[in-house]
Amino acid sequence: MTNRINLSAYNKTQLADFCRELDLPRYRADQLFQWIHLKNAGSFEEMTNLPKALRGELEQRAELKGAHQASISRSKDGTTKCLFRLHDDKLVEAVLIPEFFDDGVADRLTVCVSSQVGCVFGCSFCATGRMGLFRNLSTGEITGQVLSMNAIAEAEYGKRITNIVYMGMGEPFHNYAPVVDSAEILCDPLGLDLSPRRITISTVGLTRQIRAYADEKRPWNLAISLHAADDEKRNQIMPINETLNLAALREALEHYYRTMKQPVTYEYLLFDQFNDSPEDARKLARIARWIPSKVNIIMYNRVEGVTLQRSQEGRLNRFLSELTRAGARATVRRSRGDDIDAGCGQLAIREQDGEGKTIAKNLRG
Repeated sequence: MTNRINLSAYNKTQLADFCRELDLPRYRADQLFQWIHLKNAGSFEEMTNLPKALRGELEQRAELKGAHQASISRSKDGTTKCLFRLHDDKLVEAVLIPEFFDDGVADRLTVCVSSQVGCVFGCSFCATGRMGLFRNLSTGEITGQVLSMNAIAEAEYGKRITNIVYMGMGEPFHNYAPVVDSAEILCDPLGLDLSPRRITISTVGLTRQIRAYADEKRPWNLAISLHAADDEKRNQIMPINETLNLAALREALEHYYRTMKQPVTYEYLLFDQFNDSPEDARKLARIARWIPSKVNIIMYNRVEGVTLQRSQEGRLNRFLSELTRAGARATVRRSRGDDIDAGCGQLAIREQDGEGKTIAKNLRG
């Protein structure tokens, strides 16, 4: 049957409206919500607390298009990466990153989730950017990744995930509505019931969406994928900066802080002899003073075909010393899962057919 409604893409309000159209009691919407966005149901037949006749009617009117695990890779450092196949055979990835107490017991369990199949913005260091953009993910395709990774966490570590970062494949703010819907669902008491402060949404600097995020009083943490501290270098590796430069980003972030009174995190991949000099550190410290913030220095995961390399340890130490001397709050995130290509997009780009849309010039050589 064609033209069936994809209930996996529906948020809580939309599910309630759908049930109202069918003259169903309100609690049926909550049941559907939990089956889709907590139990990750793949069919209506699994929804055993719904009457059989209703399951049959749902089968006629609707369908479930979630994210189905296609493969799983485990790193020697504990990182787990899953490749998900979608209803149209497109592929996305999610990564489970565990951190451990000294006795080996799992402490923090973070899921890095994808928001798009590919990405249009073409950052030169990013495997996903090299794919181009194929399409946006639906709300359910995003929550489905998280629920699958949560099941892995519970099976392997005996506890649920603790944190979610929207830093996988795609630019989250380029798929704004499904991303914020999915974050609301994952915080809902009928869902995973995560605290909003346990969720971070990242953007390359889409200023209109940053302003909307503030005006709508969205409660999740905001991270900025910065990666260079001046326009000249940022233009070289991030094409978006040619139209939305650092001055535009500053205006949007100042609006965000005036409205939200919340700090931001700057994500900064450190590339050897490109953005890791003491002068780069001083420029980054000046950006960090725009509004209250912290800097997350990230050691780069290798990507096939990319000439940029991870900064050397000595250059990292000098950069960090200069950055903290200039008054910036900074932490270093070591790369994880190098042995399983855990940088998002690296598996999907090998198996995805064709090329998506990109704003990058000469991206594929």
